[in-house]
Amino acid sequence: MWKMSKKAMLVLLSSLMLLITACGSGSGETIKADGQEDSGELKKVVLRLKWIHQAQFAGFYTAVEKGYYKDAGLDVEIRPGGSDFPSVQMVASGSEEFGVTGADQIIIAREKGVPVKAVSTIYRKTPFVMFALKESGISTMEDLVGQKVGIKLGGNEELTFRAMEKSAGIETSQIEEMPIKYDLSPLLTGQVKAWPGYVINEVLAVQEQGKEVNIIDPNDYGINFYADTLFTTESVIEKDPELVKSFVQASMKGWDYALKNPEEAAEFGLKYGDKLDLEHEVAMMKASIPLLEPEKLPLGSTEEEAWGTLQKSLVELGFVKKEQDLKSLFTNEYLE
Repeated sequence: MWKMSKKAMLVLLSSLMLLITACGSGSGETIKADGQEDSGELKKVVLRLKWIHQAQFAGFYTAVEKGYYKDAGLDVEIRPGGSDFPSVQMVASGSEEFGVTGADQIIIAREKGVPVKAVSTIYRKTPFVMFALKESGISTMEDLVGQKVGIKLGGNEELTFRAMEKSAGIETSQIEEMPIKYDLSPLLTGQVKAWPGYVINEVLAVQEQGKEVNIIDPNDYGINFYADTLFTTESVIEKDPELVKSFVQASMKGWDYALKNPEEAAEFGLKYGDKLDLEHEVAMMKASIPLLEPEKLPLGSTEEEAWGTLQKSLVELGFVKKEQDLKSLFTNEYLE
C-alpha cells in the first residue's frame, strides 16, 4: 500500500482547503478581489435619469464605480431618460424604484395624483440660463424685446423663462418666440438671437466652437428653481424605508466624491455613454460644482421655502391649478 509522508499529507490537505474556499460551499458565496466574502444577495434597484448619460449625473456613476451602492447592499442599474422614457412615469409605474427629474415635475405630478416624493435635490442652483452670442449685443431680458428667441416648451426651461419674463416686466407678446429642440444651428446662424439651455451643457457646446456668449442668469431676476431632483414613490418609502435610506446616502457619497474628483468622475461617465467626449464631460462636471452648492450641508438637502416659491410660480404661470401640501413634495429624512 502506498504511504504518504506527513509533510505531503499536510500539503495535500492545504491544497484541498484552498480549492474548496475558492469554489464556495454551494451557498452562492463568491470571493471578492480583496479576499472578503460577498453573499451575492445584493438588492436590485433601477435609477431612471431625466436625460441621456452625461456628466450631469456623474455622482450616480461614481457611486457605482467606487462601490458605494454595493457596500450598501445594492445592485444599481442606471438607465437613461428623455422624452421616450420620462422618469416620473417610469418610476410611478412601479417598474423602477428611483428617478431624477426637475423639481417642478414633482409638483406637477402630485397635482395629477401621482404619489412621487423628492428625497434629495442634486442641483440646488438652477443650471438653466438664456444666452446669446456676444456679437449680438444681447445681455439682458429687456434686450430680448422685439427679437426672435428660441423657446423649449412644456418643461422646466419654459417655466423658468416665463418667470424671468414676469420678473423683468415683459409681456410674452413682446418677444417673437420660435419653438426649438436641441440643434444649436438656429442660434449659430443667427436665425434666433437667444437660446435656452444649461450653463453646464449648451453654453459649453457653443463656447467649444470658438464663440463667445452673454449669459442671462435667472438669479439676476430673483429666480432660482431647484433642478435635478432624486425621487421615489410613497409606496417604495412605505414598503422599504431602509432601501431608500441606503440608496440616498450611497448616492450622496458618490456625489461628494465626484465634487472632490471631477476629472475622475467625468471619466466614469464614459462607461455609460459611448459617444461622450472626455474634455466636454470634464468641463460639464466642473461647471456643475457650484450649482450643487456643496457648502450647504448636508449635500442634497432641500428647503421648504424654495419648494414654496417654485410652487407659487407654477400656479401663477398656469402650469398647475392648485397648490399641494409642501411636506408631501419632499423629505430630507434619508440624508441624515
